[in-house]
Amino acid sequence: MSTNGTSAASPAMPGVLWSLLFGNFVIGTGVMIVPGTLNEISTSLQVSVATAGQLISAAALLMCLGAPLFAAVVAGWDRRRLLALSMLWYGALHLACVAMPSFGALLPVRVLAVISPAIFTPQAAACVGLLVPAEQRGRAITFVFLGWSVASVLGMPMGALVGGTWGWRSAFALVGLLSLVSAAWVWRAMPDGVRPPALSRAAWKETLQSRALMLCVAVTTLYSAGQFVLFSYFAPYYKARIGITPLQLSLLFMWFGAFGFLGNVLMSRYIDRIGAARAVLIGVASMALSLLVWPLGTSLVLAALVSVPWALGCFSSNSAQQARLVGIAPALASGSIALNTSAMYAGQAMGAASGGWLIAQGQMDMLHWAGFVGLLLAMATSVWATRYTSTHAQ
Repeated sequence: MSTNGTSAASPAMPGVLWSLLFGNFVIGTGVMIVPGTLNEISTSLQVSVATAGQLISAAALLMCLGAPLFAAVVAGWDRRRLLALSMLWYGALHLACVAMPSFGALLPVRVLAVISPAIFTPQAAACVGLLVPAEQRGRAITFVFLGWSVASVLGMPMGALVGGTWGWRSAFALVGLLSLVSAAWVWRAMPDGVRPPALSRAAWKETLQSRALMLCVAVTTLYSAGQFVLFSYFAPYYKARIGITPLQLSLLFMWFGAFGFLGNVLMSRYIDRIGAARAVLIGVASMALSLLVWPLGTSLVLAALVSVPWALGCFSSNSAQQARLVGIAPALASGSIALNTSAMYAGQAMGAASGGWLIAQGQMDMLHWAGFVGLLLAMATSVWATRYTSTHAQ
């Protein structure tokens, strides 16, 4: 299969895109497995919820630092081998997590496991440009990123249910097995010879010195931090506030994920029509609305309803951000998408750490307000980025 100018409608192309979507599904399921099983990890390993939350912030910090670093290290690798090997690593390390006897042993293995998300998601997005025509790039990138939405619909609820029923080790084992399936699928579907152009030192410098790109990256950091102040602690929050059971938590995650999936589908369909910058702002504003009315979620039904705007904007915002970065500077996409992924995980680390600190101070009721402030800052920065981009040629 040719990798230059191939139409997305050609018979072989859907298999490539679907394999990347499934890879992102597994990556997303693995990243979100800790928030979904936080209560079980805390109880099983006899640590506080705030301490168990360090699994989220430490892993996010590694992914933050790793995304741009690995983008430089693996620049010349054939993407078929790179993406398949990253999923093999993900599977092996999650299976290793299952055998860890204590929190102190689990933490470093979990951190090593998330080297794979730092590689797979940005590099899968970066190579899409070699698999589809330029006019279909935005839709193809958002399509591949649908895997994260599917992870929120199926992966995270499944992990929460498995973890709540058979323990967190079973949930981690499930991620490990799915990773091995993904590795085989990517190896089978991905053509040889897909090598996005390596960014030179000058290109990296240009990327880092581009105010338009860096403002967009800052938007990602802010809205990720705003979300993960609360999202990281959904399980203990709902247990404390409405006495949620593992089954109810799984159903709530599934509800959230279903609207997250819908939001990304809508984003994929309309982004080229409304523009990536406007799409980002709509997504972040939608999330902010949920956090503004969050105190109204005093029962399972009300909590589900309040979460709908958040879910609609959650994954679609990042899909739009990736397309936005590619649109601003296509030649710098490999670096800018890696930095955007880094920013997403930096925000997760900051949000999870901030939320853990608030919980340790007995301020669980302040989680949504802290997140709301982060989202308002993200909206303001996004408007700034749009205005700057419109007045300065890249």
